[in-house]
Amino acid sequence: MKMEDNELRQAMAVLDTYNAQLEALNRQVRLLQVSLEDATRARESFKALADAEEGDEILIPVGASSFVPAKVTGKKKAIVGIGNRFSAEKDMDEAVTYMDKMVNDVSEALRSAIGTLNEIEAMATELTMTIQNEYRNRQLAMQ
Repeated sequence: MKMEDNELRQAMAVLDTYNAQLEALNRQVRLLQVSLEDATRARESFKALADAEEGDEILIPVGASSFVPAKVTGKKKAIVGIGNRFSAEKDMDEAVTYMDKMVNDVSEALRSAIGTLNEIEAMATELTMTIQNEYRNRQLAMQ
């Protein structure tokens, strides 16, 4: 199928749009992965605290694969980030439940972003092949 010049220009513009969308989605996926790791770490820490007895020593993650030892007190409360730089004190079981929901929500958003990324990637690949074929055909026609 031969493309007219304006069709080829439009196809290249669409490909540029796809590439910009792919860049944005890749950034979003990376951010969601970091959020998922954070929420999972928080959930696991809350679970460890909820299961611990007063006086037990546990390791609390502080980031960068680093931990500090801490002794569990009788107070089973946590300060939980609830969004937009707000935090709330919750019972440990509530904190675990909240983090479970956050992990599920972020996982779903990540799956959705990856699905969209894969769809756009497939369309971009197909369009790239079409454009390359058109250029190849034009070069052959000039010979």
